[in-house]
Amino acid sequence: MTYTDLHLQVQGDIAIIRLTRGSKRNALSDSLILELRNTFENLPSTVRAAVLDGEGPHFCAGLDLAELKERDAGQGLQHSRMWHAALDLVQFGPVPVVAALHGAVVGGGLELASACHIRVADSTTFYALPEGSRGIFVGGGGSVRIPKLIGAA
Repeated sequence: MTYTDLHLQVQGDIAIIRLTRGSKRNALSDSLILELRNTFENLPSTVRAAVLDGEGPHFCAGLDLAELKERDAGQGLQHSRMWHAALDLVQFGPVPVVAALHGAVVGGGLELASACHIRVADSTTFYALPEGSRGIFVGGGGSVRIPKLIGAA
């Protein structure tokens, strides 16, 4: 299958899934979220594990702010459900997923990383959830997943 915003390569029984929007710090567009969902829905049955990484110096800088638009309550709910569907497939799908983190792991990128089963980070990695300061809802399930991973303060 051909994708625009990610690359899928199967090596033996390992799927390597790379976000390929490096020029945008692998920001998550609606089309990329749908491609992630499609990828995890249609992994070959021979795949036993997946590695998720990002092209270029950053894993994922979160929501593509160029796509940010005002939505009414119903539209916002549908958009959030789209993110949940994709990230739930990562977390609850048929194979364990290892996130190879580097550079920015911010906003939706942190939500995506938190849906993975194992996270491995290099020394360039930094994390942030800037949604609150921007008035954006943490809509991909990160507000539930992240506290379970790091604990309550």
